[in-house]
Amino acid sequence: MGERGKLPQIGKYPVLRRLGEGATSEVYLCRDTFNQRDVAVKVAFPHTFDDPESGKLFKSLFLTEASLAGKLQHPHIVQIYDAVAEPDLHYIVMEYVDGGTLERFCKPEALLPVERVVEMMFKCTRALEFAQRQGVTHRDIKPANILHTGATHVKITDFGAAMLASAEHTQVTQVGSPTYMSPEQVKEQPLDHRTDIYSIGVVMYHLLAGKAPFYAPNNFSMLYQITGGEVKPPSVHRPELSPRVDQIVLRAMARNLEERYARWADFSADLVELFREERGEARKAQDFADSDRFETLRRLAFFQEFSDAELWEVARISDWRHADAGQTLMREGQPGEDFCILADGEVKVTRRGKLLNVLKPGEPFGEMAYLSRKERKRGADVTVTAEANVISLATGKLEQVSEGCRHKFDRAFMGILVERLSAANLRLSGV
Repeated sequence: MGERGKLPQIGKYPVLRRLGEGATSEVYLCRDTFNQRDVAVKVAFPHTFDDPESGKLFKSLFLTEASLAGKLQHPHIVQIYDAVAEPDLHYIVMEYVDGGTLERFCKPEALLPVERVVEMMFKCTRALEFAQRQGVTHRDIKPANILHTGATHVKITDFGAAMLASAEHTQVTQVGSPTYMSPEQVKEQPLDHRTDIYSIGVVMYHLLAGKAPFYAPNNFSMLYQITGGEVKPPSVHRPELSPRVDQIVLRAMARNLEERYARWADFSADLVELFREERGEARKAQDFADSDRFETLRRLAFFQEFSDAELWEVARISDWRHADAGQTLMREGQPGEDFCILADGEVKVTRRGKLLNVLKPGEPFGEMAYLSRKERKRGADVTVTAEANVISLATGKLEQVSEGCRHKFDRAFMGILVERLSAANLRLSGV
């Protein structure tokens, strides 16, 4: 393999440069020539598994992370592409994410606006609920394991300590970072997804307050604090924080499992409402944040068959706008390369002055831009009848989404067309 720090190639991956190292491994930026993408390759030091005391632990952590290759495909989770375990070479190939971690925003002098923290935590809750549905509990959530790629974009990484429902190898129990460990994790009690909910609550506290909820000079004292110390609300350290912020953080961190959020969905919903409160009530659709977009798409009937990952794809490529009553969105005969879906409000569809339909939230219009392969011209006028929020998707941008996502659009449009044809036949028959 060459000298440490100067590897020319790792397996089939040419090395571009060395990114850094930890206690048990070093990470390289490499090129995946087959898929034409840069990847991060984590290589275990040769001696990592040799130590009679710690070797078994490190091997278990490696096997856990390696077993997730090809799984957990979510926009807010670092994807694991490949894993290799040879006698003298152990490495894991991951999605390369350019950017640092959330650690740098935990300092009092570098705190982010509340709404940005809330938005990032929302994305973490959605990602971890997705992991839970795959039978995965992370168990080591902390700022250092959440990568920040700009604005409110985050990706959770390092699933080595994860608890897998389908694991075929022994999983260690004494893992996690003391500051962010749940009380039940400290006590080595049975764990489920609620341990990750607690840890996200601690991360949120740290990002908002500029300090962790507990301080202790050593790990033993820290564990005592977690299980019995006083929890001061984050507003004690940052007075401008609202009572609602305190309430959500402290509920996520509740020692009593009966008082903690039982479901990720409840935690996510509270974060969305908090974001809207923090930003103010005067909200227009063109200001929709990612959390608004995701939650809106998820409640619309058109998108009911879309997975979380596919909803994030739609949120990324779509344009959102607010429209006042009386505004004309489309005109008959004009060219159009996009189609729309009504998020809120009401619109009417007319042709030559004759009313064809009145559309409610979740219904598409202008879909011939997607369905027709001929010249794309609008077949009717579309006018806003009640203040509306409109989601617009350029047909060209659908080339940027996954095949599965495009297939869901096809199925959704087929369902809509069948409904409209049935309604038209009923009108024609006079029923």
